[in-house]
Amino acid sequence: MTSLPNPLVVLGGVGSPYTRKMLSYLRYKRIPHKMIWGDPSKYLDQEGIEKPKPGLLPTFVLPDENGNLKAVTDSTPLIRRIDKEVSERSTIPSDPALAFINYLIEDFADEWGTKYMFHYRWHDQKDAENAGTILPLQTVGMMPNEMLDNLKGMISKRQIDRLWVVGSNNDTAPIIDASFRRLLGILEKHFTSTPYLISNRPSSSDFAMYGQLSQLVNFDPTPREICHEVSLRTVAWVGLIEDQSGIEVDDEQWGSIDTLPSTVKELLAEIGKGYMPAQLANAKAIENGDKEWQTEIDGCLWKQKSFPYQAKCLKWLNEEYKMLEDNDQKKVNDLLEDTGCERLIFEI
Repeated sequence: MTSLPNPLVVLGGVGSPYTRKMLSYLRYKRIPHKMIWGDPSKYLDQEGIEKPKPGLLPTFVLPDENGNLKAVTDSTPLIRRIDKEVSERSTIPSDPALAFINYLIEDFADEWGTKYMFHYRWHDQKDAENAGTILPLQTVGMMPNEMLDNLKGMISKRQIDRLWVVGSNNDTAPIIDASFRRLLGILEKHFTSTPYLISNRPSSSDFAMYGQLSQLVNFDPTPREICHEVSLRTVAWVGLIEDQSGIEVDDEQWGSIDTLPSTVKELLAEIGKGYMPAQLANAKAIENGDKEWQTEIDGCLWKQKSFPYQAKCLKWLNEEYKMLEDNDQKKVNDLLEDTGCERLIFEI
């Protein structure tokens, strides 16, 4: 018996990739939910629920161990909590080694994929104008021009000033763009033979990748043009993953780590090319108490401020690996060999 409220209250934003990730997940799981768009603070204050720290989108309203409603954030642990409570239509593969690969790709989508999204949204004026105008309307609602202009200026400045969080600047812009185009090329090839990222049914990594791509394909002008230029299959896939509630699944569709197509190895190599060196350099900086780090990515120098949360992501990834049985670790090691991703496991 599930302790999930019926309906489950979700507070989030149309332009939030993590909100889109979790909405597509809930639809696939066929979990009744009530989506409330906008700043979660208004609803939480109205219901007398303490705001989460930090405040993130989406925010779920869930009972704690005593049955008291709490504001809960962070999409990856949320999926695992809900999958445990509602086992039907699980998004975590039954093969432990494949489940680890799923976790790794989900982590990449959430933490490196957001570099694509945030960079394209706020780095160039055309895209910043688009986001700065639409996001206030989606958050607050329709409003007079003067109010919109004020909110647009405030939101745009705040977000542009935060480009450092994802390492976006004039020096790293070509690295981010090249990585995104390579990813699209891999997905274009992958989707010629496989409907989802790692199996014949959706996994949590699909919803994570969808979350970022929902913005890159549909919301922001520059990446939208790139997606239509490089991978129309990815554009089509994003439209399909938005709502998978109508498909039927069975356990045989999971397959195993041994049945993955070669394009998954190509995807892992792309993860190893950019995300891997960034994660290792960031973790080392956090460990040493350094406020900034730099490393070589794709033959170029990447510099950005240290980010404690991403160091935690690397730690959690390693914990997932260490929980595997020896034979499953060997399967993972064999797949990751020569991708660069093996360093994420062995170099911390």
